[in-house]
Amino acid sequence: MRKIISFMHVSLDGFVSGPNGEMDWIKVDEEIFDYVGKRISEGDTALYGRVTYQMMESYWPTAADMPTATRHDIEHSKWYSKVQKVVLSKTIQVEGLANTKIISDNLSESINDLKQQAGREILLFGSPTATHALMQHNLIDGYWLFVNPIILGQGVPLFTGFKDKIKLKLSDTHQFTSGVTELNYFVDRQ
Repeated sequence: MRKIISFMHVSLDGFVSGPNGEMDWIKVDEEIFDYVGKRISEGDTALYGRVTYQMMESYWPTAADMPTATRHDIEHSKWYSKVQKVVLSKTIQVEGLANTKIISDNLSESINDLKQQAGREILLFGSPTATHALMQHNLIDGYWLFVNPIILGQGVPLFTGFKDKIKLKLSDTHQFTSGVTELNYFVDRQ
């Protein structure tokens, strides 16, 4: 069975964005881009909530064509164009969306069906609302957290909206020179 891995930048106090959705506190650089690029190349399906998907769609399909495109822009744009995209949304229309599937109802059943299909990991990018919905149904199998060295004090929390404890097992860590620490946890279902 395929696993869903949630990829998220988070503040030290557990927020994924500020109170107005701001993410200007997230530290990214070439070292992080290279590390993430190697890791996501292993996934063949990207899972998004509507807002994150629309943000990605507005940039990545043509990012490699820009005169100022970085190596990261070119590599990620190529990956984005070939990866299967799954979007959790009740408002996006399916028409004209290349390589994209919309899940608008029966979340638990639809996601479990997706997990049964042939393929590699399903990477859930950002998308706090989608993450919260999947957490409520215990559908996330791992958390790939990039803890940024900042305390926001308020904002959109990563861990909220679920009823039961979620036991995690640390599988890996990585420290970046920027002060960001990657924590890789898998859900311990035993």
